[in-house]
Parts: sequence; structure tokens; C-alpha cells
Amino acid sequence: QVQLVESGGGLVQPGGSLRLSCTGSGFTFSNAHMSWYRQAPGKERELVAEITSAGGSTNYADSVKGRFTISRDNVKSTVYLQMNSLKPEDTAVYYCNAKRIYRFKPEDIWGQGTQVTVSS
Repeated sequence: QVQLVESGGGLVQPGGSLRLSCTGSGFTFSNAHMSWYRQAPGKERELVAEITSAGGSTNYADSVKGRFTISRDNVKSTVYLQMNSLKPEDTAVYYCNAKRIYRFKPEDIWGQGTQVTVSS
């Protein structure tokens, strides 16, 4: 069964930190391009950060540059999102995404999402 399972969300005060984790199973994790997206109430889902399959290259949304760090451990089939200096506008459901080639076609795999709330 192909799946992504996120964890690590919660309630944190402004200026605080959280680390999200996403573990994949049922597919070759080390071949997948991994990303974190988020969706705030009433807004469209947006890309937060992404990392190539070997971890050699990363990309971030302008709104999180310098505060968030994406990393991966292909031995553990896990991708992480370290979030520092959190702001209320970071409040959203965070989704893990894997992009892979399956039967010669690109395929997206999504996690169930984890809620991050930044509030005092």
C-alpha cells in the first residue's frame, strides 16, 4: 500500500519551532521528489519547500526562506520540515507530497495532512 504519514504538527506560540516528519511506504522513497505544501482556511494549497531525490537541491517559498529547512533521510524513508521563527500566518494544514514515475507516468502521492497552529 502506497502511503505517506505525517506527524509533528501542533500548537506553538509565535517565534517558536516545530519539526514535521513524513514517512513513506509502498514505493521507492529514494527515487521520489519530495515536497511540503500547506493550505490555510479559504486559501489555495501552496508549495512550501521541495527537495530532490538525493537531497542535493532544495527550493523554498519566499515566505519561509531563512526560517524553514527541508531535509530527507532515504534510509528511513522520511522527509522533514524544520520550522523556526513561526508566525501566525504559517497556520495551515501541512501536506507531504511525493512525485514519482509509476508505469512510465508521473504520479503524485499525498499524505493526510497535519495541522500547524501558530497562536499566543
